[in-house]
Amino acid sequence: MGLLEHKTALVTGASTGIGLATARRFAAEGATVYLTGRRKAELDAAVALVGPRGIGIQSDASNLDDLDRLFAEITERSGRLDIVLANAGVGDYGPLGEITEEEYERTTSINFKGTVFTVQKALPLLSAGASVILLSSSAALRAAPGLGVYAATKAAIRSLARTWAAELADRGIRVNALTPGPVETPGADELRAAMPQGGQSAAAEHAAPTPLGRVGRPGEVAATALYLAADQSSFTTGAELFVDGGATQL
Repeated sequence: MGLLEHKTALVTGASTGIGLATARRFAAEGATVYLTGRRKAELDAAVALVGPRGIGIQSDASNLDDLDRLFAEITERSGRLDIVLANAGVGDYGPLGEITEEEYERTTSINFKGTVFTVQKALPLLSAGASVILLSSSAALRAAPGLGVYAATKAAIRSLARTWAAELADRGIRVNALTPGPVETPGADELRAAMPQGGQSAAAEHAAPTPLGRVGRPGEVAATALYLAADQSSFTTGAELFVDGGATQL
């Protein structure tokens, strides 16, 4: 039996990268996994990779109507959730003096607002002993020029994990933050490509110096998400687990 046998999980932003790797790992461990993504073609491809335990629902985490539709479908199909990984997120490059309202709204709406309302709307479905995992980022602890708004949203997510862990403790629901460092993902590649050359250099300097001498892989983050989702972490709540090659710790 897998570590998540008979469990039902939701992974937002699961079309690529860390979300997809985690959805695949959860399914391999026996969970039924709901995957969300904004782009249908990418989401369909992700579901095919996850296999028969994967269920794709096109949804934008920043759109409350989409979230209502998402949870209505999960209610109808499964009636409960044992695991929620609030992973959907974006990052726009914008140094102080060049931040646009459009970029600010996009980043805060998806990363922060999306996390808040994903978890809030999941509450009626969460089983006793459920695990909620919020994806933060080492950018919240390390100065990454041009990523101030993104980093601020990820720092706020870590704060939410503490508060919600306290608020949901009486239901036996655990809430933890999962904090990757630099990881090879399509989203990170897109962000670097969108930067001017100076920004690319700053991002490279931020990503390169991990004590392990490399960037991480999505599957390595997924392995830590599995620990937080499974019963092995039954006495872990309000914590922040780093998967960053030691970059913020050493």
